Amino acid sequence: MAFSITRRSAIVLGGSMMAGVRLPSLLASEVSLATGAVQFRPEIEPLVRLLEETSSEAIIDAVASEIRSGRSYRELLAALFLAAIRNVQPRPAVGFKFHSVLVVNSAHLASLASDDTDRWLPLFWAIDYFKRAQKQDVQEGNWTMSAVDESRVPPATEAMRDLRTAMDNWDVEAADVAAAAAARSLPAHQLFDLFAEYGSRDFRSIGHKAIYVAGAFRVLEVIGWEYAEPVMRSLSYALLNHTGEPNPGKSDLAVDRQGRENQDRAKALPSDWLNGRIDSSSAKALVQTSRTASPSEMSNEAANLIQSGVSFTSLYDGLFASAAELVMRQPAIVPLHAMTTTNAVHYLFQHVHSDELRRWLLLQNAAFMGHFRESAVSRGNLKDATIDGIAADSDPVEVANLFDRGREKSKGRASQVLGYLQEGGDPNALMRHARQLVFHKGNDSHDYKYSSALLEDYHARSPEWRNRIMAAGSHLLPNVDAKDTGLAERVRDAFA
Repeated sequence: MAFSITRRSAIVLGGSMMAGVRLPSLLASEVSLATGAVQFRPEIEPLVRLLEETSSEAIIDAVASEIRSGRSYRELLAALFLAAIRNVQPRPAVGFKFHSVLVVNSAHLASLASDDTDRWLPLFWAIDYFKRAQKQDVQEGNWTMSAVDESRVPPATEAMRDLRTAMDNWDVEAADVAAAAAARSLPAHQLFDLFAEYGSRDFRSIGHKAIYVAGAFRVLEVIGWEYAEPVMRSLSYALLNHTGEPNPGKSDLAVDRQGRENQDRAKALPSDWLNGRIDSSSAKALVQTSRTASPSEMSNEAANLIQSGVSFTSLYDGLFASAAELVMRQPAIVPLHAMTTTNAVHYLFQHVHSDELRRWLLLQNAAFMGHFRESAVSRGNLKDATIDGIAADSDPVEVANLFDRGREKSKGRASQVLGYLQEGGDPNALMRHARQLVFHKGNDSHDYKYSSALLEDYHARSPEWRNRIMAAGSHLLPNVDAKDTGLAERVRDAFA
């Protein structure tokens, strides 16, 4: 079936033409990879201060002026990330206002996937959101990252040892100076493995610790490792958050046991575990298990499937499908984080260098899925729906009519999306449509975090699962008829 682009879809998909003003073109090559208070490098500090000190009302015009004067995307991305790290505290949890930090990578991923003339919009949104979070942080005590205590920074030869010891002991002050020393002296891949481990060891803050690790290193890949020191310090502080609990390093808390148990399970996996077979039925079995299993039972099931010769690819098909099904059954904040956390841990799994750490991350991701289901149930009933039970709409609509609330009520959103994809609809057109809706309708950091996580992994999933994951997961994408935030118009007015 052919899917034509109607005038309405041109309006939805072609947001860059709205108001008759085109944003400056931003090429993909300009966004992609490249090589008292804490002070940043002198070449970026003035731009950071501009973001910090300009009012919310004036920030869009101020940033547009910087772009017109020659500021690059990479400079603005770096300044935003550093401004948020310096001004927004990851307490009482690694979330809430701290999403001004967490959302930066998601906004960047949205920029990468955008049309050239829309590529600035996610960055402007994240800058506008930072101003809101900064205001909230001021109301809660006006925390600011302090300069590192140079007298306590260990020598380079002791940096890794001291950082591990501090993280094991949940010692914030020791971790801060050790993280500074490690950033100055150790290769990036060693720090990535270390923070991937500590960011995934517990379920506190519903997955935000792992999300922060993945996002922080991905942003550093773009802005440059020269900015690593404040980022490593921020990471260590965030990952040691255990607000309201005794020191986990001196306690046997339930939330920490799963990580220790999975260390033994990971060691027991066969040495050739990477050579497993693709098996869609095993992915389905893991989804079925996720509907009732505890975190420990989920880890056991994942380990047993690997022991039986199933590929980790099929396990991740099952984990992403489990997250999407949970979203379909309860389109709310906890299932949303099942998807964003799985996206983050999967990224860590793909990029760590230690084989044993990779095994453990996979088992931790399975355990997290059990935690997410239990947390979702504690907040309300789950709908009686399954991802393998979605019936594709036999009369699919054009891409511009997907995510329409009226049509959703009559046919069901998952049914419409699955019908569109199975009848030959272009998944890339669907994703462009979804991103345009986020750019114009998204009013919360989760709109960016969730859409970037769901859409990024579509092509990486097996053909038997990717369309159903997209269909079930689409329940948390914005509606066509949602209110426009007006931010895109503000940005275009600033360039007019």
